[in-house]
Amino acid sequence: MKRRDFLTTQALLAGTAFSMASGTMCHAQTTPADSAKSDDAADTTDGKTRRVHQSVMGWCFSDIDPVTLAKHCKRIGFEAIEGIPASSYDAVTKIGLKIALTGSHGFANGPLDPENHAEVERKLRQGIDLAVQYGAPNVITFTGMAKKGISDASARRNCLECWKRVLPYAEEKNVGIVLEHLNSRDNSHPMKGHPGYWGDDLHLCADLVHAMDSPKFKLLFDIYHVQIMNGDLIRNIRQYHPIVGHYHTAGNPGRGELDENQEINYPGVVRAIVATGYQGYIAQEFIPTADDPIDSLEKAFHLCDV
Repeated sequence: MKRRDFLTTQALLAGTAFSMASGTMCHAQTTPADSAKSDDAADTTDGKTRRVHQSVMGWCFSDIDPVTLAKHCKRIGFEAIEGIPASSYDAVTKIGLKIALTGSHGFANGPLDPENHAEVERKLRQGIDLAVQYGAPNVITFTGMAKKGISDASARRNCLECWKRVLPYAEEKNVGIVLEHLNSRDNSHPMKGHPGYWGDDLHLCADLVHAMDSPKFKLLFDIYHVQIMNGDLIRNIRQYHPIVGHYHTAGNPGRGELDENQEINYPGVVRAIVATGYQGYIAQEFIPTADDPIDSLEKAFHLCDV
């Protein structure tokens, strides 16, 4: 089966499944904190009541050490951090931030290739153990890069077989696994796009999540990547919200700040997310371009604090 035909078929099947999502197939939402209150709001240390739980992706601010970054985040009002070395978890949690998401096997060597299965399973289990230790709701996974000789049907089967061997452990430990959709279009920077990434279609990733059929296996909806590959953000958020376990942000094009120089209307997008009843984290994952990256981070926080 050709990839285009495969994706078209899966999108049609997924559409049928999603029409049932509000009934028997609807999964529970992942919640970031036990302190969530009525009306989907939570009181924060600055005395404000917020409906949006925000995290920061640390790798985007690699010029700032994690502890210093965490102190800025705490001051601004962020609840959590992710994408930092596990060796920094103790220090940042002592400051008062939570760990929103733990890492695993990376996006290149994924489960679509059986040769990677042992490593993927081992690192996912390690990520799950870290999530348990630090109270993180989720660990991240990826499909990996497409490989010559592995058909789309085989890639799909290989991914599912690998994840299904790890899923019982995640369910036992009450930790979610979230599959990230990445764009394969932007080739300007190694972290702005990932040419050759197999899971570059939102509908394909959603099909994989549904095939796993577990509230502990969900979609990581990266707003930036989805905008590049599929667009129609608010409609896709409304369609797929029952299976979303985490969100990432960034401005497009360029993966820069969430400012007037990019095309995504983040206040509208975040309001649409809130309207679905989502109570997980929305993580800022943009690469700052301004002279003061913390100022950019603070502006992004307030822009999304709808």
